[in-house]
Amino acid sequence: MSDNLTFQYGRSRFDQNTFFGRFRHFLDVIDPSTLFVPEKRLQESVELLDRFKRGTLPPGVTDAQLWQAQKIKQAIIHPDTGEKILMPFRMSGFIPFGTPVVVGLLLPNQTLVSTIFWQWLNQSHNACVNYSNRNASKPAPVSKFFLGYLGAVTSAVSIAVGLNVLIQKASRFNPTTRLLVRRFIPFPAVATANVCNVVLMRHSELSEGISVLDDSGNVVGTSKVAAKHALLETALTRVVLPMPILMLPPIIMAVLEKFVNNAGVVVSPPCHQASSPPETPETRAARPQSGVPRRLRPGSASRHQSLPTDVPDQRESAGAGDRSGDGL
Repeated sequence: MSDNLTFQYGRSRFDQNTFFGRFRHFLDVIDPSTLFVPEKRLQESVELLDRFKRGTLPPGVTDAQLWQAQKIKQAIIHPDTGEKILMPFRMSGFIPFGTPVVVGLLLPNQTLVSTIFWQWLNQSHNACVNYSNRNASKPAPVSKFFLGYLGAVTSAVSIAVGLNVLIQKASRFNPTTRLLVRRFIPFPAVATANVCNVVLMRHSELSEGISVLDDSGNVVGTSKVAAKHALLETALTRVVLPMPILMLPPIIMAVLEKFVNNAGVVVSPPCHQASSPPETPETRAARPQSGVPRRLRPGSASRHQSLPTDVPDQRESAGAGDRSGDGL
């Protein structure tokens, strides 16, 4: 869709009735470039949007400038509280700040301590992101978020550690298979923790129901059936979303390792002759001659060393056997 649409305050720049439009919208939401917006630019964007609402826009302001101002404000300012969201917990910071955590989850040969640490760090980051971007229009007790966080951390750590222990004790797995299976442990741990977090955070909706809106956005009532469907779809989404980033890298690594092993790539050792020092008359004399045994008697070494280096091997052998030169 064109970027030059007429600006509509509070609406998305892209058509939300199409997949591509929703895809473009969420690319805007997670755009990391908004992390580097200075305070002055943020205040200018907020002021520009306020003047738009008051109908006092200065001449020359384009729709593209208004869309960009709204993008900046929505990325940094919470829509309900009006406060700035901390940089690591913004939606635009989810990829740059979450990627190191995912790398830590996928590290091979982890110890018990490292497994617990990375699972705890991942769930802590997710909990902070969820709380910072929560719907604050209706006040909710902090204990509700803490309960969801505690359940997510407990389930993630328990499953990760439990599966690691089971795999270690599985005698029918050879070391290669054991290593391959351990690479997939982060996914069930994270997926289960996400489902646990959703259930603990939103279980009250099952008994109270959620609001149902008409095509114009007006509330027409509450429904427990809609709450059940919403909770189920959200939990399923939390399982599917981490699948590519936690499942594809282990699969790719396994394929690459199999390819390298089948190719039989061997690194040849360096040639020792190429790195040996140049031969000198002294080293040539000290080197044993091929096919001729060198048996020197005591006292004959000095006379042998005085011979020229180009004397044939027979001279060298005869000099070594001449007893007239032996000293007492």
